[in-house]
Amino acid sequence: MKVTAEKNEKVAKMIFASIYPLYLNRLEKNGRTKKELNQVIEWLTGFDEDKLQELIEEQATFETFFQRAELHPNAHLIKGVICGYRIEEIEDQFELYRQCRYLDKLVDELAKGRKMEKILRVEKK
Repeated sequence: MKVTAEKNEKVAKMIFASIYPLYLNRLEKNGRTKKELNQVIEWLTGFDEDKLQELIEEQATFETFFQRAELHPNAHLIKGVICGYRIEEIEDQFELYRQCRYLDKLVDELAKGRKMEKILRVEKK
């Protein structure tokens, strides 16, 4: 599937605080924890629990969320299909959309029981 400017804009305006509980609910149904969710988010964005809570209370959009994030240098290693989109094929002009899909992919892997050391990618030497 191809990302469109409209799709990118729709995701940009979504409120992170409205999606976070959905992530958490999915993970808890699969035996994972809030701590693990926050660990994955911190790895990707650099946000610790306090900063994450601040963004939730602020009702930050995904656009604001990722503008303030310091994406992990290994985020580019997140590959595969999520929500019908192959992450590595999302065009550079839709960087925000790709970043949201990175987060979705990490949450998906966590929910499917993948080991944390596999989820938090490390560059192969």
